Amino acid sequence: MTHYTPWAVFASVFVNQAGLPVPVVPSLVIATRSGRTLTALVIALALAGCASVGPDYKRPAVSVPQEWRTTGEGVGSMADLEWWQLFQDPVLRDLIATALEENRDLRLAVARVAEARAQLAVTRAAQFPQVDAQGSYTNQRFSQKSFPFTALRSFPGASGLDVQQDFYRTGLELSFELDLWGRLRRATEGARADLLASAENTRTVLTTLISDVAQSYFDLLELDREADVDRQTLASRQASLELVRRRFDDGLTSELDVRRAEQELAAAAAVPDVKRRIAQTENRLSILLGHNPGPIQRGTALDAPRMPPQVPAGLPSTLLERRPDVREAEQKLISANAHIGEAKAAFFPRISLTGMFGLESASLSELFTGPAHVWQVGPTVTFPVFHGGQLRANLRAAEARQHQALIQYQQTIQQAFREVDDALVFRAKASDIRTQQEARVQAAQRALDIANLRYISGLGTYLDVLDAQRQLFSAQVDLAGTTRDHLTAVVQVYKALGGGWEMQ
Repeated sequence: MTHYTPWAVFASVFVNQAGLPVPVVPSLVIATRSGRTLTALVIALALAGCASVGPDYKRPAVSVPQEWRTTGEGVGSMADLEWWQLFQDPVLRDLIATALEENRDLRLAVARVAEARAQLAVTRAAQFPQVDAQGSYTNQRFSQKSFPFTALRSFPGASGLDVQQDFYRTGLELSFELDLWGRLRRATEGARADLLASAENTRTVLTTLISDVAQSYFDLLELDREADVDRQTLASRQASLELVRRRFDDGLTSELDVRRAEQELAAAAAVPDVKRRIAQTENRLSILLGHNPGPIQRGTALDAPRMPPQVPAGLPSTLLERRPDVREAEQKLISANAHIGEAKAAFFPRISLTGMFGLESASLSELFTGPAHVWQVGPTVTFPVFHGGQLRANLRAAEARQHQALIQYQQTIQQAFREVDDALVFRAKASDIRTQQEARVQAAQRALDIANLRYISGLGTYLDVLDAQRQLFSAQVDLAGTTRDHLTAVVQVYKALGGGWEMQ
């Protein structure tokens, strides 16, 4: 007669600490003398685990503006261009390509993606059976003053019992958690979202890197222009000093004008600040390139780089799909949402299937014989009965983290809209200011020419010449800064729109 031992019978719905109903599990039995029902058990339980507790992710509704404050010219979006199509300076292209290969921050972000990918594999592996091979040898001596020797002492031949025994064992051990409530699947879902968030963070680092290289390069060109203005001003004031000295020698002007001309020449010659700023900007750009501090090659002049004449911004609704920081924030929200399901699944029974299949023998020569075969298999059910409120607190913490991720997602979207609008306004105003500065330089140059003619003809004073020189110098420096701003404004628009910052 075959005896059967009941394994798990749930006669009614069980309500656990969370107040969540546990579905009824059908009664299952395992034959103690045969493992033929083991396969049926595994299939039945695996089929039962087709649902996951916890909320399924749905993208939150967000408020999207209908249009930008300053609408960019043209149709489509400038973000459709690749970065090497945006920058027409070959030297700048080479610098960006070098930064993509050598920058340490970008390498660190890529390494974090590799870590997240490996962590996903680790988390996902828990859904599969874990099989380990094992082999052991034990030599053990029993006490003759303890059981069973004390009980067998009176039996015939008991004195011949060997108190020292060898024991050999080898086999496979199986461990498999049946994911009935989706705890492991939710954990895998969260790890996968973490991986995607890490990948989007890498794109954010790449976006920032390329824009920083471009802006630092434009800063260098602007400083080079300032240095040219300084040299031109120095030459102009040297010529003015020679003119004033000739007029003084001819008795046409006073010594005061000579001293003023010498003072202005000395002031123009003592401007090392631009060279200092150039060296520091080169060092900053070198670090972005992943190099030690050093000189940076230049390409075209400040006003030569050609940028797209039109700056179309596209529709605000497309920004949610373009910006890597927005996509990263959403993946973090997905991960936090999945961890709620993982925390809820902890309230339900955890069912694991364990087994051992191998060989055991007290003699090594008989280890691999038929009678040495052993196996043991069976399920283990763990019910969460009392944990001092730990499970409920874990669930509340997971829900709080999901709420934080939702707020951060909404904040990131608002910040993205603000950055695009700010960049569009900056670009539009920078273009207008540059036009005004060009007119200012032309007017200042004409004023200096008139002041020189009036001074030479004796109709004006040298103070008029000095004032005109200062005005021209200031206008030329401001024009260089405005030209730099006009270039960087386009970069900021492209960055804010989440343009094609991808490897070429």
